[in-house]
Amino acid sequence: MMTEQGRVVSKLLQGDFICQVSDEDAWRFLKSRDNAQQLEPHLNLLNRTLATTADGDVFFAAYLTLGDSERKILMQQFQETASSLVPLVEWLLLVQQASESDLPVTMGNAIRLNELQSTIEDTPAYAEQLEKISRYRLFGSTSVNLDGQLKQVFKRLTDLGYLLKPNPEKQIYLATGKVEHLYEMIRFIDETESLSLSEQAEAAIQQGSLL
Repeated sequence: MMTEQGRVVSKLLQGDFICQVSDEDAWRFLKSRDNAQQLEPHLNLLNRTLATTADGDVFFAAYLTLGDSERKILMQQFQETASSLVPLVEWLLLVQQASESDLPVTMGNAIRLNELQSTIEDTPAYAEQLEKISRYRLFGSTSVNLDGQLKQVFKRLTDLGYLLKPNPEKQIYLATGKVEHLYEMIRFIDETESLSLSEQAEAAIQQGSLL
């Protein structure tokens, strides 16, 4: 039977973002400095190290040292994420507007699909926004009705790790720590907007904490 340490290492190496929402047991394990230090040699063997978002509440594995192959992988990951920013940001804005909230979606926020759907159905402008968002390649909806579009968007966001559905019987989703990582990416791109995408990717790799 796999130990908790082994389970956490496995999740990190799979590219998971571990937070209190996505996996509270693993998150509590990593919040212990002793546990984190014990994991480090195992990660180092595979050229990885434990990294966190700026607030220290989301854990993920980053490369320990960068060779040509690692740089190539990171460049590709950064560019893929950057190309997905428009649909992701538009979705975040739609949820914030439909929720009539002054604050953006953050880790731990609960999004009730049925309530969101009702609001969007009652507001033609929101329905138009949703249709546009659902057609992006990131979400790939082919549905002509709002219900199908919304469910496809939420399915993809769950598959990508931005949302978690704790109870399969309820249409309630929680935003995970990957949303916080996304905000850090957005801030970084905003700060380096004068650079080309490839230059931004290179700068992000040099900074290290984003990837």
